[in-house]
Amino acid sequence: MAVFSKYIDLAMQKYDENGLSKTTISRMILCAAICAYTFKTTYPLFGKQFVNKNNIKDAYKNNNRTSYMKLNDHIVNSTEDENSKLAEAEKLIIAKQLKKQSLHLEPGLNKEFVLQLRKLIKIIVPKVLCYESGLLIVHTLCLISRTFLSIYVAALEGAIVKFIVQKDLKRFVIVLLKWFGIAIPATFINSMIRFLESKLSLAFRTRLVRHSYRLYFKNQNYYRVSNLDGRIENADHRLTEDIAIFSTSVAHLYSSVTKPCFDLMLIGFALMRSTQKMKANIVSGPTLAIVVISLTAHIIRVVSPKFGQLVAEEANRYGYLRHIHSRIITNSEEIAFYGGHKVELQQLRQAYNRLVTQMNNIFIQKLWFVMLEQFFMKYVWSGTGMIMVSLPILMSGTSLQKKNVNDPISRDVLNSSVSERTQYLTTARNLLISAADAIERLMSSYKEIVALAGYTYRVAGMMQVFEETAQGVYHKNMIVENNEMNGIIEFKDGKPIAKGRIIYTDTPNDMTITLRAIPVVTPNCDIVVSSLTLCIEQGMHLLITGPNGCGKSSLFRILSGLWPIYAGELHIPRPVEDKPCMFYIPQRPYMSTGSLCDQIIYPDSREDMLRKGFTENQLRGILKMVCLEHIAQR
Repeated sequence: MAVFSKYIDLAMQKYDENGLSKTTISRMILCAAICAYTFKTTYPLFGKQFVNKNNIKDAYKNNNRTSYMKLNDHIVNSTEDENSKLAEAEKLIIAKQLKKQSLHLEPGLNKEFVLQLRKLIKIIVPKVLCYESGLLIVHTLCLISRTFLSIYVAALEGAIVKFIVQKDLKRFVIVLLKWFGIAIPATFINSMIRFLESKLSLAFRTRLVRHSYRLYFKNQNYYRVSNLDGRIENADHRLTEDIAIFSTSVAHLYSSVTKPCFDLMLIGFALMRSTQKMKANIVSGPTLAIVVISLTAHIIRVVSPKFGQLVAEEANRYGYLRHIHSRIITNSEEIAFYGGHKVELQQLRQAYNRLVTQMNNIFIQKLWFVMLEQFFMKYVWSGTGMIMVSLPILMSGTSLQKKNVNDPISRDVLNSSVSERTQYLTTARNLLISAADAIERLMSSYKEIVALAGYTYRVAGMMQVFEETAQGVYHKNMIVENNEMNGIIEFKDGKPIAKGRIIYTDTPNDMTITLRAIPVVTPNCDIVVSSLTLCIEQGMHLLITGPNGCGKSSLFRILSGLWPIYAGELHIPRPVEDKPCMFYIPQRPYMSTGSLCDQIIYPDSREDMLRKGFTENQLRGILKMVCLEHIAQR
């Protein structure tokens, strides 16, 4: 460092000898830095325009070339070749349409975001008169009260400075006591705003959690989402982390948008009144502020990164990291038997490195954006505020230098004028600081809105998937239409159509289960059995044997309603009290949370057991029948 500093000193001496001062060199370095940053921010915008023009020209040339080739192929090739090319062209068109749809659904400030947010707002605030509406009303009143208190405090501070200049001790003490007295309700209102914001966040989260849980456990969605649909990889992360962050963002965004709006409106009226008292023009200052703020806001909006997509991708990678952790915990015994800790550790590191890469990308994007944002808000707006405050003083009335200072009356008028102008300057400065803070929060809220778009996309997408899977609509990314299925499965837009029917038997004593020409098909559209016809009557003993993968377990998944039916008819008894008449036992044992009694009566609860009239003695009798009575005596 010492050598480097000496080198700088020698260089500065050399430049001083050539007539270049330190100030000139500093200005040149600053101009170079500003030019470099301007080039960095504007180059992608102009680059996209030139790239789009070049792409259009290339596409036009390629279009002419391909049309010429198609003409020659039409003359030379046969009809079968033409049909194959048409089929390939149709596949390319479908692929492009799907790609456009996927790009259209990317999170951002667009029409989809507005529709999704509107749908979620109807969930968190279901009607006009509800608990959440009451919290919003009280929260709004607190925000308005805080704005009036800010204006009153600014006026008190201006009066304090005025009486200091006038050396009026009595009035100074009175106003200072008022200033201390107003601090108690002001601090209470500040604390109340944070309290109500937290209550709003919790209330919104409770509404969303209840609604999402109801959808998640509707029609066995908890199974269908993870096994039959491929759009949501980590439903647990979206149900917990994403909903919590979305609720907090909405509650905080309401405060960070409404209060600055109230501040700007009321502070603007207060500044106009102060300017009128100084007998100055009330149009020039607000006009200058509107022009500067609009211009800077437009520049910030143009160069703002796509924080919505960045945040959504970060949440996706964070959810995948949690998914890897949960897999290791769930399958720890199998991993230990195989000795696969190296592979699992590698996968865990890769997932974490992907998350770190995305977070570093967000940090880099924020670095340049925050730099530009702070430059506009702290320096450009501060300079504009200085001009706005000085205009009424510089342009009002006659100059103080023209007054006769030796005249006692003129001296009193001069002192009064100086104190009034000092009071105006202090009050206007405090009001402008509050207004600048309000505008800064509004500008910062743009980033929060863009980030909210990412979480809105994830939460609303989760709700949509739950609603569609409950109705039997699935989207599996692995599914590809196969022409060799001999018409067993019908596809539409790359998705299989479940055309089979489930018919419930209304006869009370009829417990027959009938399958008529039902194909056994896995969620990946692998056909296990092309057509199965079977009738199982009450009292019949049936044993199904076969090698692995022949469809034994798949048949029971179809009977229990876990897998869709793509053709044929299934006749089963009607469920009683939303529970099937047939009881199916899974391949792997499931240990429920609770006591041994809860494990035996599962899926019933203690309340269901008491309602049905069963006691613990009867449960002991059941354990005795299977020679497990000693377990209850431990």
